[in-house]
Amino acid sequence: MLVDNELNYQKEKIINYFKENEKAKEDFRIGAEFEHFVVDANTLETVSFYEEKGIESTLKELINKGWKGKYEEDYLMGLEKNGSTITLEPGAQVELSTKPCRDVHEIENEYLSFLHDIIPILDRKNQLIVSLGYQPKSKIDNIPFIPKGRYKYMSEYFKKKGKYAHNMMKGTASLQVTIDYSSEEDYIKKFRVANALSPFISFIFDDAPFFEGESWDKSTLRVFIWNDCDDDRCKVVPGALDKVFSYEEYSEYILNAPPIIIQKDGEFHFTGDKLFKDIYSPDEFTEKELEHVLTMYFPDVRTKKFIEIRMADAVPYPLNISGVALLKGLFYDEEILDELNDKLIDLTNDKVKEAKQDIINFGKDAKIMDRNVLEVCHEIITFAQRGLDDEEAKYLFPLKELIIKKMTPSLMIKEKLHLGKHKALEKNILNNLL
Repeated sequence: MLVDNELNYQKEKIINYFKENEKAKEDFRIGAEFEHFVVDANTLETVSFYEEKGIESTLKELINKGWKGKYEEDYLMGLEKNGSTITLEPGAQVELSTKPCRDVHEIENEYLSFLHDIIPILDRKNQLIVSLGYQPKSKIDNIPFIPKGRYKYMSEYFKKKGKYAHNMMKGTASLQVTIDYSSEEDYIKKFRVANALSPFISFIFDDAPFFEGESWDKSTLRVFIWNDCDDDRCKVVPGALDKVFSYEEYSEYILNAPPIIIQKDGEFHFTGDKLFKDIYSPDEFTEKELEHVLTMYFPDVRTKKFIEIRMADAVPYPLNISGVALLKGLFYDEEILDELNDKLIDLTNDKVKEAKQDIINFGKDAKIMDRNVLEVCHEIITFAQRGLDDEEAKYLFPLKELIIKKMTPSLMIKEKLHLGKHKALEKNILNNLL
């Protein structure tokens, strides 16, 4: 058991890491992670890592287009090109992570370049790259884990923690956006506002109309899944909206939860239910090891070298670029950020939890802070529009149009499918939308 001065030293190391990654405002960048499913064009069943025309074979073909391979043992697990990376999630979801970019247009170019590279390969295999919050057809038990060492440990750990932990790992896909912070004061404000926006971002980007091959008759399926995954590391960070949540508070959150797996001397080690503070002595963990641990917690809003906003489902182009623009507009204009902070000041952790559940149950008829969720979402998009110049504000138009029509991506798909009619419609509808 560590004594207080040792715990304080651990905490200081983490706090200093956050301080060292503060950025001058003129150096602010924005990054994005776009997750996708690859499915068979005829059946919409997921394409696994292992099969003859599987995901690894696609990664190998991308090497011929200038991507450099990253291997684990004998398996090709990822790619890198011009600062962007392609990695795989546990169920072989394909994720593009862009390099930090100054403007939204640059991220759009990175994303379209990725599509330009991968779509011809998938076309030859009669496969589709699909942006949805959850697998369109495959049952979770029929999707194998990719052969990545840490996922073996995680799968064993999570299945004891929550009913839908494996659904989260193998069945979900998201859009994640990263933003910089200039100081601890700036971090406190951005972290609070991002967590307060959690129910609204989940709703705006709700894109999961199917669950385990059947229609999902509620809203925000990914929120429903994350709610029953692992309370130690998911949902809104405890206390994030109930007090001033600084570098110190986030450090305590990390130290008092189990990281599951640590990286030591280049090797992964399973640590189970041991807390971070009880695993490392204060002088033991390196910056690289700390960075690995920070990726082992999955709250709605995560702190690393930047703030990572994780609530949006994977949505198709151009809505995914709208999501990047939305968050840039909300968080990189100080006046907008201050206004949002004032408007959302009454939201507590409990109120956000209640709002999320109301949206799951009632969808676009949910009321939050005595207002209809669609009304609040429209106001949030308007705030973002004010925070962008005219060129970048244009990226919000597809999103704004959806909300004006009282739609989400999930509702749009359900409407197009005319639920209850013949299932043969699905392929053509998904082809058109995704």
